[in-house]
Amino acid sequence: MGQTMRHKLLDLFPFLLIGDLLLPFLLAPTYRGYHHFTQVMSALGNPKAPLHVLYNIWLVTLGMMILFCNFQLYPLIVEKSAPIAVMLFAVLCIYAAGACILSGFFPVGETKELKTISAKIHGYGSAFGFMFLLFAPLLTGLYFFKASHGFWGVFSLICFVFSVICFSLFVMADKPAFQGSVIALEGLWQRLSLLCMYLPLIALCITNQRPAAD
Repeated sequence: MGQTMRHKLLDLFPFLLIGDLLLPFLLAPTYRGYHHFTQVMSALGNPKAPLHVLYNIWLVTLGMMILFCNFQLYPLIVEKSAPIAVMLFAVLCIYAAGACILSGFFPVGETKELKTISAKIHGYGSAFGFMFLLFAPLLTGLYFFKASHGFWGVFSLICFVFSVICFSLFVMADKPAFQGSVIALEGLWQRLSLLCMYLPLIALCITNQRPAAD
C-alpha cells in the first residue's frame, strides 16, 4: 500500500512541474499588458493581476506538494547514493519553501523592486530557492551515472549547463546596460532556466517508476 502511494505521488510530480510552466500562459490573458518574454512569472501574483489569488494559491500548493513528493523521492535516491540523496532533498526543500510557499504567501509587486516587506520576503525567498534549484540537474545527473543511466546522466548535465546560462541571463536582465537587448528578456530566461531545472527531475521520476509490490 505504502509503495503504491509512493509511485502515485511520483507519477504526479512531473505534472506539477509541467503545470508550473503552463499555468502562467493560462492566467496571462486576464492581465492586460502582461508579456511572457519581458515579465517574470510571479508578476501574475501581484495584487493588480485579476487572478493573483489563484496564482498565489498555486504557488503555496506547489511548494507543499514538492515537499511531500520529496519525502517519497528520497528513499529511491538513497539506494544509490546517500550524499546525493541528502543534497537533492535539501535543494528541493529550500526551493519549495522559498520560491513557492513564501512567494505565494508574500506576493511581489508589479516590478522586481523590493519596496514592501512582502516584496522583500518574496524576492529573497525566490532568489534563494532558484539558486539552490540550479544544482538539481547536476545532482540528478550524478545520480543517473551512479544508477548506470548514462544517457539521462548526460542529458541532466546538459540541462545543468543550460540552466546556469539561462539563470545568469535572467539575473543580468534588469541591469541598465542590457536594456533594449535580448538579454533584457527576463521572462524568457526565467522560463528557460526553470525548464532546464525541471526536465531532469521529470526524467528522474519517470525512470524510477517500478511495478509496486502486492
